[in-house]
Amino acid sequence: LFHGQEAMTGSGGAISMRKNDKIYVAPSGVQKDRLEPKDMFVISRQGDTLKPPLNGKICRMSQCTPLFLTIYQLRDSGCVMHTHSKKAVLATMITAGDEFRITDQQMIKGIYKRTEGRNHRFGEEVIIPIIENTATDLELKDELVKAMENYPDTCCVLIRRHGLYVWGTTWEQAKL
Repeated sequence: LFHGQEAMTGSGGAISMRKNDKIYVAPSGVQKDRLEPKDMFVISRQGDTLKPPLNGKICRMSQCTPLFLTIYQLRDSGCVMHTHSKKAVLATMITAGDEFRITDQQMIKGIYKRTEGRNHRFGEEVIIPIIENTATDLELKDELVKAMENYPDTCCVLIRRHGLYVWGTTWEQAKL
């Protein structure tokens, strides 16, 4: 998914997908490009573990899980990912302020504009909020919520010098 794009290499980042009321979350500290269904935690929308990984290994739940749950609650997404993309980190380092803005790029036509129920059009401006990094992912929650409330069209929040959280109705939509 993100491995070939060098956005989620090794054990960095986190992946989750929702099907109905079950959320599948990759464990922490594992090679994401080698995951199999038996490696995933299955949790409820409230965060209760319904089924631990059945791979015979001791696995830890991703530290991103509370943020995934928040995003599922606020956006009713089907997939949420967290990456340490070098490009995302660089974008936050060269952008002053708390917004990354882009327009007149063909690629924005693949980015969903939630408030209008359609994708962005060439020539429109896409604004992605940037929040400051914290010592732990859980400490990002309040600022993540504010960014999502203040930018209702966003499907992504950049974290300065850290990476990003991105979501969509499907994993295909989220990976854009």
